[in-house]
Amino acid sequence: MPTLISQPVRVEAAGTKPKLIEEYIGRVNSATHALSIAHMHSPAGWEEPGQAPEFDEFTVVLQGVLRVEHAGGTMDVAAGQAVIAHRGEWVRYSTPDNSGAEYIAVCLPAFSPDTVHRDS
Repeated sequence: MPTLISQPVRVEAAGTKPKLIEEYIGRVNSATHALSIAHMHSPAGWEEPGQAPEFDEFTVVLQGVLRVEHAGGTMDVAAGQAVIAHRGEWVRYSTPDNSGAEYIAVCLPAFSPDTVHRDS
């Protein structure tokens, strides 16, 4: 039988300003370890520590701009665009635009604080 996810659960976010994470599928809301799907709402000026996770992260930007720093430089991902951060590579996300950003993040396998490996 299919599993209905009636609503997301709010998950605490890392970073310099409060960011709203609504997890629909993942370790917290559905006990799914295979992947996670979350709707992110990041305010203007938000940034999180760098990370080198043990999962691939597929991100689709719905509104605003998501900045992705990586070992080779920086890219800005605008609404209507997507980015793939590959497992093991260092990345750091931020929202430099005055309107912040709204995006969907899919992690494979599911996001876990134990496997994200954030910078100190």
